[in-house]
Amino acid sequence: MFLFNKPTDLPAPDKALPGRDEPILRPSPHHVNGRPITGPYPDGLQVAEFAMGCFWGAEKGFWQLPGVWVTAVGYQGGFTPNATYRETCTGKTGHAEAVRVVFDAAKVRYEELLAHFWESHDPTQGMRQGNDVGTQYRSAIFPVDAAQRASATASRDAYQERLTAAGFGRITTEIIGPPAPAFYFAEGEHQQYLSKNPFGYCPDHGTGVSCPVGVGVATGMGTEA
Repeated sequence: MFLFNKPTDLPAPDKALPGRDEPILRPSPHHVNGRPITGPYPDGLQVAEFAMGCFWGAEKGFWQLPGVWVTAVGYQGGFTPNATYRETCTGKTGHAEAVRVVFDAAKVRYEELLAHFWESHDPTQGMRQGNDVGTQYRSAIFPVDAAQRASATASRDAYQERLTAAGFGRITTEIIGPPAPAFYFAEGEHQQYLSKNPFGYCPDHGTGVSCPVGVGVATGMGTEA
C-alpha cells in the first residue's frame, strides 16, 4: 500500500479513465460476520460512507464497532464507473478508497461513527495519510441525506477546534453530498482484507486528539446527549 510519486491533483472528468458498466465484485458474504456485503440490507438499517486513507485498516475499525451490521470497501468520489484497484492507484479515476458502513442507529449513532472517523486518521494531511501519498488517500465524508451532512459539518467544526488547540492545521476533509457519489465495490481480495490477512499493512494515522461528537455532545443541538 506504500505508493509514492502518485498524483496529488484530481483529474478533470474528461481525462478520467473510462471504467466499465459491470460491477467488479460478485455478491459475497462478509468474511467476519457472513452478512451480504452488497445487500440487500435489512429494513431499518442506515448507510454511512467515509474515506480516510488505506481502506484496509479503515474498514476493520468500523466492523469492530457495536451496532455496525456490515462493512465493505470501495472506490468513491471520482469519475470512473466500476474502477479497479489498479486504476484507482494511478490517480486517473478521481476516486478515494472508501468504506461503506451499514449500521443500526438504535445501537450506534451516526455521530459516533463520525467520532471514530475523525479519531482514526489525520484529516489535515490533504492528499495523503502518512507515507501513503495520492488522491486515493484523501479524507472525505459522503453524506447520504441532509441530516448526515449537518452532523458531518458540525462534527468537522467541533473537531477543528480541538485540533487547532493541539497545534494541528486546517482540516482538509471533503464533505460531498447529498446525494452521496456512487460507491463502487472493490475487488473481493480487498474486502475485509485484515480479517483474511491479520498481519497485513495497518498503520495508525490518528492524531491522538479526541473528538467531542458522539461522546457527550448532541451534534447541532448545543445540549448534552
